[in-house]
Amino acid sequence: MRKTESQKIALCGVLGALSVVLLMLGNILQVGTYAAPMLACFLLIPVLEEYGSRYALMLYAVVSVLGVMLVPDKELALFYALVLGYYPVLRVALNKIRSAVLRWAAKFACFNAATVAMYLFLIVVLAPPELVAEFAQEGTAMLVLLLAMGNLCFWLCDRALYSMTILYRLKIHPKLKKMF
Repeated sequence: MRKTESQKIALCGVLGALSVVLLMLGNILQVGTYAAPMLACFLLIPVLEEYGSRYALMLYAVVSVLGVMLVPDKELALFYALVLGYYPVLRVALNKIRSAVLRWAAKFACFNAATVAMYLFLIVVLAPPELVAEFAQEGTAMLVLLLAMGNLCFWLCDRALYSMTILYRLKIHPKLKKMF
């Protein structure tokens, strides 16, 4: 069945609104600084599978802008906007690398570069100078530990994206195809 432009916009609108709600819930619950952006990036899977990377990137951009504007926790919003929001689309391109070692090295390099850039931005732009000076003396080990734990969470997120994509292709897509 041919997908009309209004069907594409409707699905992207609903998933975009749900993504922003997830980001806001992550802020409200105070435990979702990293979990909420991961859950929100899972909502790109249907758009990516049905309409391609162009629509998925547009949805990511809209959710990123709305998240930065509406979510009070800027770390959460920027984690989605700068680190994880675009990853499902990037993952498709990175999965074309044949060597598993190179593929995972590229994935971790992208994640670590984006994470370090985001935290440098947060520290330089938003943190008071006194806090930056104190943290530079005492917080380096904590940052390394946080990044290591972030890499573990990123690996789990990648595995979950793989599983969710397979689930969508095998279970959800056929049911949607029958309905429309």
